Amino acid sequence: MPKKPITKEVYLKWYEDMLFWRRFEDKTSALYIQQKIRGFLHLYNGQEAVLAGSLLAMEHGDKMITAYRNHVQPIGLGEDPRRIMAELMGKVDGTSRGKGGSMHMFSKEHHFYGGHGIVGGQIPLGAGLAFADKYNGKNHVTLTYMGDGAVRQGSFHETMNLAMLWNLPVVFVIENNGYAMGTSVERTANHTEIWKLGLGYEMPCLPVDAMDPVTVYEAMQDAVDRARSGGGPTLIEARTYRYKGHSMSDAQHYRTKEEVAEYQKLDPITIVLDRIKENNYATEEEIETIDQRVKDLVKECVDFAEASPFPDKEELWQHIYVQKDYPFIKE
Repeated sequence: MPKKPITKEVYLKWYEDMLFWRRFEDKTSALYIQQKIRGFLHLYNGQEAVLAGSLLAMEHGDKMITAYRNHVQPIGLGEDPRRIMAELMGKVDGTSRGKGGSMHMFSKEHHFYGGHGIVGGQIPLGAGLAFADKYNGKNHVTLTYMGDGAVRQGSFHETMNLAMLWNLPVVFVIENNGYAMGTSVERTANHTEIWKLGLGYEMPCLPVDAMDPVTVYEAMQDAVDRARSGGGPTLIEARTYRYKGHSMSDAQHYRTKEEVAEYQKLDPITIVLDRIKENNYATEEEIETIDQRVKDLVKECVDFAEASPFPDKEELWQHIYVQKDYPFIKE
């Protein structure tokens, strides 16, 4: 299908969405320090253009699956951000009633299938979702995301092979943020052009500047159209950067503050805001209104999560098996 025009409305939505995602996660960082969020916490700061551009290319019924850096994706797909905050804080009003937490977000209603803690574990599952749609005659596409470290897993290569063999409607996206935890691509392989891994399977593949939602969208729309029309998979290397550590426990000794500062000059939120101003899509007052709306919504999310109770101990026995009276659970 022809590409959608990047209109004033698109830019304003991108700005408000990405700003909210950033502010939402900034707040989770503060809550983690206060020990109101436990376990691990992996932030998406800097990578927002990947999601913003992808969402514009998706149609209703398309699916998304990713790894554990997964808080803002379900929000972008339509999940209530208050429930995401409650899930992060382990509260019963969360998307998984407080039992999934930071690394295991899930929203079947909005076609978001995780949220997976095992590195590379989501890659074959993404192909499986696409296989199911093809098998059932549904004209949907599955977007399957992974980090640059996950491409070293055998599951990645096994999935590339079968996705091409079965011509599955799937788009594989490597979010290359420079470091697999704390290890650069240069230290893990003799090649740095990760997108070329698709060539070994004769899969269409390309690198994309993923600090700009426009370039992400253009590449994603081509890939989604190819998959939906029966043309099979695509592998995209989305070249991005994360401004925070791998997780909240990351001391970031592997990179300098100067390096981070240079990439912050390419902040996708700033790029979009600059274009809004250059094209007179919004006045300063209108931009301030958006900023205030974002601030208010973040506060609403925190207030909702704070007011939600922790789950009762009986919740341990719920939602484990489909069979309601499964006989081998004993309280």
